[in-house]
Amino acid sequence: MVAGSPDMGDVIRTDSAPKPMGHYPHARRVGNLLFLSGIGPRHPDGDHIPGNEYFADGRLKHYDIAAQAHAVFDNVRSVLEASGAHFSDLVDVTVYLTDMARDFKAYNAIWAEYFPDAGTAPCRTTLGITALPTPIAIELKCVAVLHDGAAPRT
Repeated sequence: MVAGSPDMGDVIRTDSAPKPMGHYPHARRVGNLLFLSGIGPRHPDGDHIPGNEYFADGRLKHYDIAAQAHAVFDNVRSVLEASGAHFSDLVDVTVYLTDMARDFKAYNAIWAEYFPDAGTAPCRTTLGITALPTPIAIELKCVAVLHDGAAPRT
């Protein structure tokens, strides 16, 4: 779904990505720039988090950073496509990891699968943080540039 505002650009929402955890859109187009809200690995059909295992009392027992990283990229792809964009349109990505020491090497290898040519990959900043709003280990914040003719799907 796309809604327009003369001052704030087009708002992008899609059912092919997980619902935002708060009152904000999946993305907003302003001019030829597309700003994606933080996107995690939750499954679009609910709150299932790929690779998570839980104790009987609901506490997180184990997570799989590879499963979560691939799910994040799937969710980013869904929002980009709903906006008329592609991975090749990404210009800047901020990565949030809850355990930099444990997960950076694995995440970096998965990043290289999606962006094998460093010369055409988006810029990237990776931050180690203490927590995210749900029991996820990774979240991406992305900016893409849209080219003439890119139109959001409705």
